[in-house]
Amino acid sequence: MRRLAPTPLLLCALAACHAPTDKDAGEIADAANAIEANAADNIVEPQRSILRPEVIDKPDVPAIEPVDAVIGFGQAPMALDDAARSALDRLLATPAMKAGGPVTLRGHSDSRGSDGDNRVASRIRGELVRDYLVEKGVARGRISLVALGETRPIAPNGREDGSDDPEGRAKNRRVEVHVALPAVIVPPPVEPKPAEKP
Repeated sequence: MRRLAPTPLLLCALAACHAPTDKDAGEIADAANAIEANAADNIVEPQRSILRPEVIDKPDVPAIEPVDAVIGFGQAPMALDDAARSALDRLLATPAMKAGGPVTLRGHSDSRGSDGDNRVASRIRGELVRDYLVEKGVARGRISLVALGETRPIAPNGREDGSDDPEGRAKNRRVEVHVALPAVIVPPPVEPKPAEKP
C-alpha cells in the first residue's frame, strides 16, 4: 500500500512553528496542490476490526445446501447396480455430505407381495445403501434408516385395466437419501464474574 502524503492541515501546523515567509507559503501551496493531484492514486484500505465486522473482508464461500437423491433398484431389485453406485459416488462428492450432517435413508418397495415382506425388502435396500456409504468412509452413526415398504409409491404398480405395470413397480423400488446440514452448536454466553469485594 502506498504511503499517504501529509495533509494540508499538517503542513499548515508545521508552517506555524516559525514565522512564515513567502517561500514557505509557496511550498505549502505546492504541497497542497500535489496532494490534490495525487489523491486518486492513494488507496485507503478499511481498517480491520473485531468490533466492527462490517469492515472485515468475508471470503466468497458458497452456501452449503441440503441434498436429496433417489437410488433406484429397478434393474436389480435387491442389489446396487452400476447406476446406483455412480449416483452414490456423486452424492459422496457433494459439499453437504462432506460437511458431516446427518443422512436419512428411506427405503421403498413395490406392491407385489405382503406388506410385511415389502417392509423387509425396503429395509434391505436401505441397508445396502447404508453399507456402501459406510464402506466409502461415512460414519455409521450419521446414518438413520426408515423402512416404508409399499406405503409411498411414486408410480402406479398396476395399469388401469388391473394388469401388472413392471415399469411402475421398478420406479417404486428405491431408496430416498436426504443429507441435512450439520447442527451448529452455539455456546452459551459467558457470564462475567462479579467483582470481588476488597
